Amino acid sequence: MKTSFYQYTLLELQQLFGQHKLPPSGPSKLFNWHYKKRQTEMCQVDVAKMSLVFLRSNLTFDLPEIDTVKLSEDKTVKFLFKLHDGQKVETVLIPFNGKYTVCLSSQVGCAMKCNFCFTGTQGLKRHLSTDEIVGQFLGAQKWLTQNRPEDDRVLNIVFMGQGEPLHNFDAVKNACEIFLSQHGLSIACHKITVSTAGYLPGLLRWKNEMPNVNLALSLHSPFNQKRNELIPLNQRYPLEEVLKVINEIPLDRKRFVTYEYLLAKDFNDSEEDAHATGKLLEGKEAYLNLIPFNPYPGDKYQRPSRESIINFKAVLDTYKIPTLIRVTKGDEILAACGQLNSLK
Repeated sequence: MKTSFYQYTLLELQQLFGQHKLPPSGPSKLFNWHYKKRQTEMCQVDVAKMSLVFLRSNLTFDLPEIDTVKLSEDKTVKFLFKLHDGQKVETVLIPFNGKYTVCLSSQVGCAMKCNFCFTGTQGLKRHLSTDEIVGQFLGAQKWLTQNRPEDDRVLNIVFMGQGEPLHNFDAVKNACEIFLSQHGLSIACHKITVSTAGYLPGLLRWKNEMPNVNLALSLHSPFNQKRNELIPLNQRYPLEEVLKVINEIPLDRKRFVTYEYLLAKDFNDSEEDAHATGKLLEGKEAYLNLIPFNPYPGDKYQRPSRESIINFKAVLDTYKIPTLIRVTKGDEILAACGQLNSLK
């Protein structure tokens, strides 16, 4: 059975070539052809004949099939990708300043059951493989080049789509290594962010195994009682334990931790919540994103008023925490934060 080329990091591909006594120059040439030059047909330029025979017999270069595409007035694009076994997963291109951030999924569904998230109602179907994660990026980039050639720069990658990325640690780690490779996409480490709801087993592996990418924690409340409701995982891995591990992750000048805070009306948007959040993060190398709740079918929360959001930020400003109110994009096509669900 053939395996996908996009499953391999450069090191793994070099090891594969070595096992079959193929010329060692092949892997870097293939990475350059398929990632840097964005070619989807198998490279046959300057590759040894014996390598070509091996590639044709053992590897595929197919990308996930685009099932549907939905477009938002603000230029957000949501893809529903169909995978080899018929499962489907969503990916989003988010526009900013004439460029794009791609929001990738790491699982079909999610096991975390966060109460503010449409994906959580779907349950976990399965993990995505490395090639399915990488294939989302390449498929979205290919669509963008074909449909918006004057506007096709994807500069940032966020693992904030369907699934808990650190629950699928190995595939996400390998995908990051592929994105970072200088022989391929050459995306800067500070342009990649991996989000987590606080999955402690994955966070414990991060320090020694994850490439030097950014981390984002779904915080949503400094109070365990409220966080338990929003993120049931908090009952198993309390916020105090999660923050202790995060505080031990080494950061350099361009790497940082982002704390995501979902604001739900009359639930976690009071001045008391803001002050407690400020005291929790004060003095940390941290950024805070305030995310007004994005409604989805069957939800139980509401979006706060603009005044309430601004007041919340004003309190945080007194603690000198860099805080951004995230602009909602793509919500009319259910492409905004917390709205993805490939079963709907």
